[in-house]
Amino acid sequence: MRPGLLRSGLFRPGLAGLLAAGGTGAGLAAVAGAAAAVAAGKISGPQRPWPDYRFSPFEVGADSEDVTFAAADGTRLAGWWLDRPDSERVIIVSHGHRGNKADMLGIGPGLWRAGNTVLLFDFRGNGDSEDGPQSLAHYEQADLRAAIAYAASRRPDATLVLVGFSMGAAVSVLVGADEPRVGAFVLDSPFADMRGVVAHAISRLRLPPFPMLQLTDRATRLRYGYRFHDVAPIERIADLAPRPVLLMHGDQDRIIPVEHAHRLYAAAGLPKPTLHIFAGADHCGGYFQDRAAYIERVVDFLDRNA
Repeated sequence: MRPGLLRSGLFRPGLAGLLAAGGTGAGLAAVAGAAAAVAAGKISGPQRPWPDYRFSPFEVGADSEDVTFAAADGTRLAGWWLDRPDSERVIIVSHGHRGNKADMLGIGPGLWRAGNTVLLFDFRGNGDSEDGPQSLAHYEQADLRAAIAYAASRRPDATLVLVGFSMGAAVSVLVGADEPRVGAFVLDSPFADMRGVVAHAISRLRLPPFPMLQLTDRATRLRYGYRFHDVAPIERIADLAPRPVLLMHGDQDRIIPVEHAHRLYAAAGLPKPTLHIFAGADHCGGYFQDRAAYIERVVDFLDRNA
């Protein structure tokens, strides 16, 4: 299972050179505006890898069914249904930004082997799903809602669980807050707010936060139709309560700093989430420290709480 989150980064180092080449005054302003447009495109613009070679459940020996369903805007989404007809849970797994369902072929089949029905799916513009308006956890909320509706239609008596990684975890918070059919949440490396994670990406490139953050926000609104403040899981995590939440994060995360997890924990309702910090782990790295132990941790949490 790859982390499947911002694999190419929110920005590339070349943007720093682009800004440095702008000189001063009007030239710098023009270059900063161009750099912000490029950054907005890296976040929300369509990007598919080439060649798009991906593993499938075949490689890991998991029985699966290819399924499709549509988001509210008509975007066709593709998934794999790993069935356990006698299970009492359906676990819906959401991948990260610029990832796809193949990235989840560690945790997904692991939870299936533990006796759960599992739905893996591709967010719009990724994997086998159709293109559609893309974003960082804004438009993708419609995709997760469609996945929940699909799972509920197939197993109306089952408990639904959302498992998400990075952007997928953020989407799980934003959708789950208004979705009473979801009984429990497993959130690995979510961000508290989009503004904060983009600001961190800018700081890593040693670019000036002003005006780059404001310009990128404006470019995102003009070109892609949403603003940073529209994506703020920290404002909705309290609405997951009193349902159980397992919140996990690596303390060496270079993409979404661990302080996002602590902020989310502080903002959560009662009972508070079960918080686990992986010492020495980078972004979505807890799984890779000990795969079997990670799956056991999630299964144990669900057995006790869902």
